[in-house]
Amino acid sequence: MSAAVNTTGARATPVRGRRRGPAASPARRGGLCDGDRRPRVTIVPLLYVLIGGFRTSAQINADPAGLPSPWVWSNYSGILSSPTSGGSSATAPSSRWWPPGTAVGVGSLRPSRCPGTCSGREAFYGLFTVGLLFPLGVATLPLYLLLRQIGLLENPFGVAIPEAAFSLPATIVILRPFMRAIPGEIEDAAVLDGASRLGFFFRILLPLSRPALMTVAILAFVTSWNAYLLPLLVFNDQNHFTLPLGVATFQSQYSQDTARVLAFTGLSMLPALGFLAVAERRIVGGLTGAVKG
Repeated sequence: MSAAVNTTGARATPVRGRRRGPAASPARRGGLCDGDRRPRVTIVPLLYVLIGGFRTSAQINADPAGLPSPWVWSNYSGILSSPTSGGSSATAPSSRWWPPGTAVGVGSLRPSRCPGTCSGREAFYGLFTVGLLFPLGVATLPLYLLLRQIGLLENPFGVAIPEAAFSLPATIVILRPFMRAIPGEIEDAAVLDGASRLGFFFRILLPLSRPALMTVAILAFVTSWNAYLLPLLVFNDQNHFTLPLGVATFQSQYSQDTARVLAFTGLSMLPALGFLAVAERRIVGGLTGAVKG
């Protein structure tokens, strides 16, 4: 007599290895992942500064998070046309402090790119990599004394050359892996065609490394453009101030006019934001090649 098998109380065996559906993904439970939230959060302070320039100080004090009602255009138009008070120049602040910053930024490009392309040896590369740990604040006093001895105070080169020196480690860290990723067969073919090592370097290697060169040039320019401490040590005349020093000077002169300060701060951000928006793909392309190398 066969025994009856009781299947009413049997439990279903769980299936292992089953993938979790998209609804159970922790990155989707909140509706957006962290990468989607970050750009939206970042742009909020920028919008607050730009929109705050279209308000009056009374409106900002009454409702700091409100919208302009009515829109005040005189803050931006006054900055673009009227000179600052207390300065020796009669030019508008928008055009007064941008040329010195541009000159310093452009002047720091060539000194940082040229040595950065010649970092082939391991010891040389390691030495400059350690330079990433050396902050500018540690060298302020000896650097100021050196610049005073050689007569580079109140001179754009007094800022451009040290800025290029401190951006050199990052330049080497980006350029060297990118150049090492270029196949060696290209050099062998160039040698067979009669090219020397310098000829291969200047005529083949540098053109192939153009994305990385553009990346380090953009990063060096933006770093020099945003520098504050070194121009503060070198420049004493307001006519030589770069844009960060100009913003600080403008804020001290119009500390009671919050709306005007926000308008000037918004205008000072536009060149760097526009420059980065145009050069974003080149920066990403150069860094991607350096990481792959």
